[in-house]
Amino acid sequence: MSFSGKYQLESQENFEPFMKAIGLPDELIQKGKDIKSVSEIEENGDDFKVTVTTGSKVLVNSFTLGKEAELETLTGEKVKSVVRREGNKLKVSLKGIDSVTELVDANTIVNTMTVGGIVYKRTSKRIN
Repeated sequence: MSFSGKYQLESQENFEPFMKAIGLPDELIQKGKDIKSVSEIEENGDDFKVTVTTGSKVLVNSFTLGKEAELETLTGEKVKSVVRREGNKLKVSLKGIDSVTELVDANTIVNTMTVGGIVYKRTSKRIN
């Protein structure tokens, strides 16, 4: 299955505790908690481009599986890391945050980010 497509956030768990744990200011947490972000994933062989639009904030990361890439974190910091694919999952660690994006079925992706025992889970559904 291909990750390619556009997905809209349907539900999330532990947004506020996770964002506090990674140091996001309360003002941004309150602003972002009810926004249904849209993730667009372009997959071309081992090359990926992921664009996440949350209100007016756009986060774009491009990477090749298994190769070091500079990735932007949720706090806007740029970190070098390697994204790996295991079956229908993309895995990466960024500054102590373990991120797993799983293609659950043809229309659903679940992104789980863990930091210090706090698990932030986002479920998004395909919109095209």
